Amino acid sequence: MKSFALIGAFAAALLSTTAFAQDVAVRGGQVWTMGPQGVITDGVVVIEDGRITAVGPAASTAIPQGMEVLTAPVVTPGLVDAHSTVGLTGYLNQPDDQDQLDDSAPVQPHLRAIDAYNPHDRLVQWVRELGTTTLHTGHGPGALVSGQTMVVKTRGNTVEEALVEDGTMIAANLGAWALDESSPGTRAKQMAMLRQALVAAQSGGSDEEDDDAENSGRRDLMNEAFQSVLRGETPLLITANRMQDMQSALRLAEEFDITVVIDGAADAHMMLDELREAGVSLTLHPTMARNSGELENAALTTAAVLAEAGVPFALQSGYEAYVPKTRVVLWEAGYAAGNGLAPQDALASVTIDAARIIGMDSRVGSLEVGKDGDVAMFDGDPFEYVTPVTGVVIEGEVVSRARR
Repeated sequence: MKSFALIGAFAAALLSTTAFAQDVAVRGGQVWTMGPQGVITDGVVVIEDGRITAVGPAASTAIPQGMEVLTAPVVTPGLVDAHSTVGLTGYLNQPDDQDQLDDSAPVQPHLRAIDAYNPHDRLVQWVRELGTTTLHTGHGPGALVSGQTMVVKTRGNTVEEALVEDGTMIAANLGAWALDESSPGTRAKQMAMLRQALVAAQSGGSDEEDDDAENSGRRDLMNEAFQSVLRGETPLLITANRMQDMQSALRLAEEFDITVVIDGAADAHMMLDELREAGVSLTLHPTMARNSGELENAALTTAAVLAEAGVPFALQSGYEAYVPKTRVVLWEAGYAAGNGLAPQDALASVTIDAARIIGMDSRVGSLEVGKDGDVAMFDGDPFEYVTPVTGVVIEGEVVSRARR
């Protein structure tokens, strides 16, 4: 297995001329493509009109005359965060910048992340400077069904400029985080309410009022959201950490023949056979998440165990109830690599594997011709805590030149 060894001939300095170039070349002592070309020693990635047009050894890959060239010892695809609340969860941790959860009702699948995302929040800039170029973000834990997610690039003056896909998944939650003194008050009630919502969507109405609305021609946004799940268009992202809740998620998927992605999955190492047989994908809890409450069985080695068992997973920044309420996938992957996960697999968990789970692998996650020109540059091994990110490119635009 290759390591992220420094290539002595390459300095960390970034050679730059234009702040918002859409055409740029990135040369690295090591280029970890995460695609068929593997790791290229002394490699080049050429980006034109925001898309990758060439990837290969510097000796045989032509760089168009006059194109800006950035250099770094290690070059990787832009990092992909498989599940986040960044942009809805603000860095100030004040009521006016906490839009990841509306607790006025337990089931709200029609809440759209696009209506709450703030592209100017400092957390968006922070994760961008640390190499994250694509976020799967949206509503978080705290309610049985908290709302929708979306995929954005970590740039843009408006949410429309950042947006890649709206309504990517619908976020649901099982276990203690989504219990309420009134309803649902138990795990059995959680499952009953989820089943009832899906059954109502199958029949087109959840109660007499909804039936009247349908007969009068008025739209029911809640039913429409669940109907997209039933049609197989939208996965149900179920945050479930305890084994009993993960089993309930698998049961729901089988009962309704729907696509479920299990989020959190702290007890995943306790049910490897069931997960592998179900063919479900996981967005695993952050490696360094505190092991308490619902995550009391979480382990630093879970990512390595899942990789060995052949269970598809990606790492995430996630959501936590304490400041700053989100993490950085680069560091979470690094810690997983320090606890048994091979470097190639660790990088995959925040690039191509993450892209595959959120349905974006045709655009991001690897450095291949035709894909978005998203690149992260490092001054050495990305998973060494002291290694800074030296530059970030999104679709050919140099969005960060800071050393972070």
